[in-house]
Amino acid sequence: MASIRLRVTILGTALLCYGLQGIGQSKPPQLGKSPVADVIKAMTLEEKVQLLVGAGFNLSGATGTGTGVGQTQDRVPGAAGTTHAIPRLGIPSLVTSDGPAGVRIDSVRKNSPGKTYYATAWPVATLLASTWDTALVKKVGAAFGHEAKEYGIDIILAPALNIHRNPLGGRNFEYYSEDPLVAGRITAAMVNGIEANGVGTSIKHFAANNQETNRNTVNTIVSERALREIYLKGFEIAVKQSQPWTVMSSYNLINGTYTSESKDLLTTILRNEWGFKGFVMTDWFGGKDAVAQMQAGNNLLMPGVPAQSTQIIEAVKSGKLSEKVLDANVAGILNIILRSSSFKGYKYSDKPDLKKDAQIARTAATEGMVLLKNENSSLPVSKNLHNIALFGINGYELIAGGTGSGDVNKAYKVSLAQGLANAGYAIDGELQQKFTAHLADYASKHPKKNFFQEFMNPTPPAPEYALAKETILQKASATDLAVVAIGRNAGEGRDRKIEDDYELSNTEKELLRNVCDAYHAQHKKVIVVLNIGGVISVLPWRDQPDAILLAWQPGLEGGNAITDILTGKVNPSGKLATTFPAAYSDVPSAKSFPGKEFPEKATNGMLGMKSTPAEVTYEEGIYVGYRYYNTFHVKPAYEFGYGLSYTSFKYHDLKLSSTTFNGKITATVSITNTGKVAGKEAAQLYLSAPAKKLDKPAEELKGFAKTRLLKPGESQTLTFTLTPSELASFNTQASAWVADAGKYTVKVGASSADIKQTATFTLAKDLTVEKDHRVMVPQVQINELKK
Repeated sequence: MASIRLRVTILGTALLCYGLQGIGQSKPPQLGKSPVADVIKAMTLEEKVQLLVGAGFNLSGATGTGTGVGQTQDRVPGAAGTTHAIPRLGIPSLVTSDGPAGVRIDSVRKNSPGKTYYATAWPVATLLASTWDTALVKKVGAAFGHEAKEYGIDIILAPALNIHRNPLGGRNFEYYSEDPLVAGRITAAMVNGIEANGVGTSIKHFAANNQETNRNTVNTIVSERALREIYLKGFEIAVKQSQPWTVMSSYNLINGTYTSESKDLLTTILRNEWGFKGFVMTDWFGGKDAVAQMQAGNNLLMPGVPAQSTQIIEAVKSGKLSEKVLDANVAGILNIILRSSSFKGYKYSDKPDLKKDAQIARTAATEGMVLLKNENSSLPVSKNLHNIALFGINGYELIAGGTGSGDVNKAYKVSLAQGLANAGYAIDGELQQKFTAHLADYASKHPKKNFFQEFMNPTPPAPEYALAKETILQKASATDLAVVAIGRNAGEGRDRKIEDDYELSNTEKELLRNVCDAYHAQHKKVIVVLNIGGVISVLPWRDQPDAILLAWQPGLEGGNAITDILTGKVNPSGKLATTFPAAYSDVPSAKSFPGKEFPEKATNGMLGMKSTPAEVTYEEGIYVGYRYYNTFHVKPAYEFGYGLSYTSFKYHDLKLSSTTFNGKITATVSITNTGKVAGKEAAQLYLSAPAKKLDKPAEELKGFAKTRLLKPGESQTLTFTLTPSELASFNTQASAWVADAGKYTVKVGASSADIKQTATFTLAKDLTVEKDHRVMVPQVQINELKK
């Protein structure tokens, strides 16, 4: 009997063990139903690596480049890339999409003949920053995010917030400002708007990615203070005010280390000091060492190539890389996947409300256009001037946004000629025929390329049409008003040049001079419209026209939006978030941009492109943009914060809550519309700090706010709060943010050079606001600019 019971017990135990094992095999932990830690514990090494390395990349025209790039999943054709799904554990893939000015996906798809998938081309980032209106930017973000959600996108690879270090930066249109406070607060507003839809963002390019020349190889040599105060501060503000789902590490090195391989940057600063909760992904093909990227805390390698997976697996098996590092990186991704539309099974429609979004884009565009000049109230255009001569090819071909990943496949774009015609103005037909024929001829001689071909060998923009002087004289007699449109474009992969780009071409100079001479001889006005993505030279010619409107790159409704401003339907309220210098030589980084190359060390790099090691030293230190011009008394053409209106405003009654600082100070100022039409005013608060232990700029922006639409005679009181962090500068020796004791001057004004009201307070003793780690120290001596 005993022997029988023993056999039965053994058999039962065996069956029980088999049954439990079978249950374990058929139903492993599922993401969302089991703790994330349990899901990770159930993953094989290969599955972990699969999640940490993207699913590959489809790039039109890039076949045969020898990259070894895998094929991305085709859930959303034209998307930038996806992560791998692991169905066994209930882990779906994530879909990522460019870009900074709208959802970038394929508009025409093989599997959907006769159907289109267009997206809204929003105004570019520099225009949105020029609104100085975080509520408006959040509204744009909400619409942008809804489009992404309805097209099946989980994470938008935007917004981008690198600093306008130099006006020749090829991607400056994607970036907001030369000032980190503007960049950070506008970014936070955009992120909060997009992510309210349950769609993630990837703020980028982290960090100090301020040029396109040698962007994959350039070593940015920058002091700890300049890095903290200028190039990281905007990211810090955005992280703390919006907690984006992801951050994208940049291509470049900082002080000798690739950003995607820098634990100091991605873990010590981003996570430990700032409290970032999401995950970090690389820029596409960024960095060199997959193992170093894992150790740094760069969770996701995009777009993902097989060699990276192999390197990581071999490193774990050899003991070079701890699997616990992978577990932490996997956890970061899984926690975001749980929030995604793909995980929640959202049934996207592929039918966002593009008409509604176009109107939001039009409104936003008008709010960020900057009126640079308006002599004798030349604008708005009188209703009696019906017949307009529109000069310049960009009057007939709008530049809605920049090139590269910042471009958008849009259904249409409204030219300035169309916008004026839509508003009831007659556009001279002969001029229209001449300029459009020139554009058509150029296009026929430069057939359209696919994305990869265009990226590798961009088509030069069509040159301005050389219009006969006799024709201009004839039009000056026959039409009521001249509008001259000047356009510029740039984008990913290349920086701009000075000749025929930053400066006007000889044809443009001649056209503008001849139009102004002819129309002024007839006592008629000339208006210049700048349809540009970045700063250009204006001082040599700005005295010629009667008015200048900076329209930036205003998105698909650009022509209508420009017309809204020109006709007075909307009163301009945009102000510059970046300085227009008097001459390029005045730019503090002019001598060091874009750095130096080491051609003797060149190799073959990404997509078959030549990879040349390079370095750039930020010798200007903290003196970027207005911090330099104001401190060193270099007068720009148009200063930071500048912008005109069709009405006028009075600043009055600046009051501080205290004359001594004790934890915080509140400043209030009243603004009254003293003109004849309704308008909005963007007020700026600057702070001058005592310069005892550290070199200090003359003043720094510490707050901004925009009034509502004020009727003539109406007032509004704006409130600003200064906390210890607004007073502090980064003391390198102490690795701390320190506010020096002494007198602080609050300056509230209409621009960085147009201060309307001042007040002072004192800080009784030195104040250490925050102690940070000593990291990312330059390996060489930097001869930084000092007062």
